[in-house]
Amino acid sequence: MPKKTECIAMLLAGGQGSRLGVLTNNIAKPAVPYGGKYRIIDFTLSNCVNSGIYTVGILTQYQPLELNNYIGNGQPWDLDRSQGGVHILSPYQQIKGTEWYKGTANAIYQNINFIERYSPKYVAVLSGDHIYKMNYAKMLQYHKEKDAACTIAMLEVPWEEASRFGLMFTDDDGTITDFEEKPKNPRSNKASMGVYMFTWEKLRQYLIDDEADENSSNDFGKDVIPAMHNAGERMYAYPFSGYWKDVGTIDSLWEANLDLLNPKANIDLSDSSWKIYGRSPASPPQYVSKDAALQNSIVAQGCEIEGSIEYSVLFSDVVVEKGAVVDYSIVMPGSTVKKGAVVQYAIVAENTVIGENSVVGESPQSIGNLDDWGVAVVGNGVKVGKKAKVKAKSMISADVKEGDIV
Repeated sequence: MPKKTECIAMLLAGGQGSRLGVLTNNIAKPAVPYGGKYRIIDFTLSNCVNSGIYTVGILTQYQPLELNNYIGNGQPWDLDRSQGGVHILSPYQQIKGTEWYKGTANAIYQNINFIERYSPKYVAVLSGDHIYKMNYAKMLQYHKEKDAACTIAMLEVPWEEASRFGLMFTDDDGTITDFEEKPKNPRSNKASMGVYMFTWEKLRQYLIDDEADENSSNDFGKDVIPAMHNAGERMYAYPFSGYWKDVGTIDSLWEANLDLLNPKANIDLSDSSWKIYGRSPASPPQYVSKDAALQNSIVAQGCEIEGSIEYSVLFSDVVVEKGAVVDYSIVMPGSTVKKGAVVQYAIVAENTVIGENSVVGESPQSIGNLDDWGVAVVGNGVKVGKKAKVKAKSMISADVKEGDIV
């Protein structure tokens, strides 16, 4: 029988990530590459171990194969433990039959038996698709001091962006007094980060009650949290002030990668006091030729660079041939940019070939109407033919023939 654990983490990683388009055709959103050597889920897993939480359940559903393979036994995050460690929790056959996770709350409900093996007093419910560093131990201490049933991590966002988030109203001591879900005209800029700390005894009963409600969408934000608030439970906002980004869209993923090149963005991956761990490929050292031009970029191991790279993030084993140009772009593992090709303001997925003298993406300055501009995306394994052109905002999931404009 597992040893009793004060706090365990339940990490929601089963979302389809449809707003990431072709990047999530074959993998779950938390498994999407980020920052030259990581996957998005590395940040939440690293936050857990850096915070002293060593029992983590990862709830997977959509396209879980790549994510499951990446996590493996949890060794890169020090989660390969005989007591606790990491556990992949997919929907499974039960007495009443197999049922997909219907919502975030239902996903936790279906794993009540797993949680109770560890007899926790507290349960952290986390998302696997955010880029941030956060000490959950400090949040737990705050939760204890407030004697809360639920504590929600809160970030003050710019007012012009507030309508994109679930918002909270609080009084002077942090008590949550009201909620607004993505309002057109926000009255608060205190956004929920989707990071929750619960007293398990309380949460367990609300999950059971929510499952029994046929009208519920079985979601934390829409159902469980409002139910706890309406019942008068002690609910508090935990203030957070560091870097945080929900990388749920193409633009936000592109921005979050390029933020690593911006000293004003306040995200430091070289901070030895709060390391971000991940599973690294066994690739040789990078090679940069004497003819290459490399400026303000991240270039991972295994890359071969003979062309020009500026303000870009290149993952492992990327090849940029002589005369090729990569600007303001993200090129994911194993991709090749052939001679004379230009990749600009784009995301190129894994194992893709950009043909000779082709052009992928357009700069915003080259387009008269900025509403017509957007990051170009080339999907996993796609081949872009010679002299082809992939325009701004395009999302390519199939091979592009030589000379075609898409």
